[in-house]
Amino acid sequence: MNLPSDLQARLSVASRIGAAVLGGYALASAAASALALSLPPPRHEAALWGMLLSFLLYALAVIWVMQARSATRAWIGMALPTAALALACWLLGAGGGA
Repeated sequence: MNLPSDLQARLSVASRIGAAVLGGYALASAAASALALSLPPPRHEAALWGMLLSFLLYALAVIWVMQARSATRAWIGMALPTAALALACWLLGAGGGA
């Protein structure tokens, strides 16, 4: 099925926006949790540092998504690090047997 180029471009931009908003949020959330579990300061300070750094990571993720070669690469670029950080959270938390 061939879509008109205008419609295809609009769908690509919409997909990138979805990757930036949803994928960026998931990545920043997983990073904040992983940092809170792994940083050496007391737990409340580590959580604060994790949250502060997650804002920077979210902004960088949005920028990266918009410059990715394709919307598919943008989604994969959000999904893989998010999955790795989620696994790290699971291993560092109670799920990993701690």
